[in-house]
Amino acid sequence: MKVEEPTDVYGTYTYADYLTSWLDERVELIKGKLYKMSPAPTSSHQRVVGELHLQIGNFLKKKKCKVFIAPFDVRLPQAGKENNDIKTVVQPDLCVICDLSKIDEKGCLGAPDWIIEILSKHTSAKDLSKKFEVYEQTSVTEYWVVDPVGETVLVYILNKTGKYEGFLKPFIRTDKISSTVLPDLVIDLEEVFPE
Repeated sequence: MKVEEPTDVYGTYTYADYLTSWLDERVELIKGKLYKMSPAPTSSHQRVVGELHLQIGNFLKKKKCKVFIAPFDVRLPQAGKENNDIKTVVQPDLCVICDLSKIDEKGCLGAPDWIIEILSKHTSAKDLSKKFEVYEQTSVTEYWVVDPVGETVLVYILNKTGKYEGFLKPFIRTDKISSTVLPDLVIDLEEVFPE
């Protein structure tokens, strides 16, 4: 059966729509709205995401939590909704999941413990507003926003009231950062942002 392309690409969609064949390019679904993924990432984006993945992945060897790199679907359901009715499906650059029951063959169902997004010219507004909001609302414990051009990292931690608290200043290239999700892991930003 051929699935027809929707007549209104600005409509509201679900995970069932997301899975249909008319989506011939990578998109994310945030609160029912489709967002095209940016063109191929820059080399600086890929260097940063690769180094972070390497540091986190090496730390997690033989540990319970797992790290995943995009493209990897993270489905963020609303309470009481069926899988096909999910209206938010994102592909974070990196995510760490400690509750392995959330992982299935389609990706992750539920909020990862830690998400890292690498900013790009085409995605920075979405990462800093729409994704920030949806990650906070779905209780992603820790959210890092990495700027490969400015060589900075913004860190947000979910507080007891379910809101993100950020550090007063961004972390810079000469800093080392620990994650609250993985407190024994120390990320060396000089390796993430090489000269």
